[in-house]
Amino acid sequence: MRFSILLLLLALGVPHIVAAGETPVVVKAMEEYMDFNEYGSSLIWPEQIPAEDWKNVFVVDARDAPQFDKEHIPGAINIEWRQAIARRNEIPRDRMVVVYCNSGSLSAQAVFALRLLGWDNVKVLQDGFEGWKKKGGFDANQRASGPAPAGH
Repeated sequence: MRFSILLLLLALGVPHIVAAGETPVVVKAMEEYMDFNEYGSSLIWPEQIPAEDWKNVFVVDARDAPQFDKEHIPGAINIEWRQAIARRNEIPRDRMVVVYCNSGSLSAQAVFALRLLGWDNVKVLQDGFEGWKKKGGFDANQRASGPAPAGH
C-alpha cells in the first residue's frame, strides 16, 4: 500500500513529499477520503449512461496523445493521466466527468487524485476504452436494457 501511494505521489509530480517521508496532511486527506468514499461512487459502467446523456458528460481520455489520435470516444478531450492535477482547471465541477484509459487502471489514479482535491463529480469508466467498445459504445445502455437475444 505504501509503495502504491509513493508511486502515485511521484507520478503526480510530488517528489518532495515522497522524499520527506510520510506527510501527516497527505495521509490524513487520503484516510478521510478512503473512509468516506463508498465502493462504486467513483466508478461508472458504459451501460449506466444512456446514449442521449453522453452529450452532457465531460469525457476525458487519460491515455497518451498517440493513442488518443488513433482512436477515442467521440467528444473526449485528451488529458494524459499524469497531467490530471496540472490541468485540473480544465475539468468542470458542475457536471459528470468520465475519465478513461485502455482498461481503467491509469484513469483510476487520475480520478483518485482529483477526488482528493475535491472533484466529487469525476468517475472512472470501468473497463476503459476497450470495455466501452466491447459493450457497444454509446449504445451500451440500450444493449444492456434491451431484450435478451433469442435462445437465451
